[in-house]
Amino acid sequence: MKPSQIVTALATLLDIRQPVFLWGAPGVGKSQVVAQAAATRGLELIDVRAVLLDPVDLRGLPRIDASGSAVWCPPSFLPRSGRGALFLDELNTAPPLVQAACYQLILDRKLGEYTLPEGWTVLAAGNRESDRAITHRMPSALANRLVHLNFDPDLDDWLAWAQSVGIDPRIQAFLRFRPKLLHAYDPASSEKAFPSPRSWEFASRILTARPQPEALSALLRGTVGEAAGLECLGYLAICENLPETEAVLANPEGIRLPEEPAAIYALCESVARKAAHSTMPSLAVLAGRLPVEFGVLLMRDAAATEPSIVETEAFKGWATANSEVLVC
Repeated sequence: MKPSQIVTALATLLDIRQPVFLWGAPGVGKSQVVAQAAATRGLELIDVRAVLLDPVDLRGLPRIDASGSAVWCPPSFLPRSGRGALFLDELNTAPPLVQAACYQLILDRKLGEYTLPEGWTVLAAGNRESDRAITHRMPSALANRLVHLNFDPDLDDWLAWAQSVGIDPRIQAFLRFRPKLLHAYDPASSEKAFPSPRSWEFASRILTARPQPEALSALLRGTVGEAAGLECLGYLAICENLPETEAVLANPEGIRLPEEPAAIYALCESVARKAAHSTMPSLAVLAGRLPVEFGVLLMRDAAATEPSIVETEAFKGWATANSEVLVC
């Protein structure tokens, strides 16, 4: 399932307080999707890294009460009231005894003398055994207590998220051009760095810091892997040689357009960020000069940047001229 479908499914399960387990490769964004699903329902989220726990950390410590009996003091991270999602991340990475401590919490909503409040749901996530990540086989008794969803990255979903959180536009444009590099994890490879939604977010932060060119090369290759890093560096070099966005908008009819598809992707991305009512006539002229698939890409990104431009005469004129393509 792609992330947007996972969010919808989790919303349903949160409504009925059904425990769920998300399976996915390293770096695909499982934690972010759980946070998004909780936010859509206005729920508090408690993120517990199961791999860092000992069995006693969940049960709590004993104390002697006034009657001389031993009672258990549950840990402070377990909720006491309200509504929310208790997220047990990396659950199948945790030692078997920790997983066993989660049985009662997941199925019966209890842990010794502690009871999970009525408004809370238990969610869990972990890597697949085939990913060569450090995992422990999930006992069938625990697996049978959960709904299991398989998480697959999706470029359109990631781009929508990336735009909302301010991922560097050059990274977004590069992945439009090379969508297979959004997540390219090979369990058989010994390379430590590899492309993933998480590592591309790191790459965006590196670009924001504006390191020196020599350092940038090493940093990108060390973040998304050797091959993907070199491809991204080449794309960034193309971006540097594009005409200024202001120059393109000032002379959309006469500006010399690049011929390389990678350069056209980069040009569309940079110009679309300037979408506004005042720039819409120039954008429409430019879109009309581009190969039709790139013209559609430019106008789609422009509308995502400033939705109100779809009401302008320039946009309507372009849409009418390309109605056959848009309908298809």
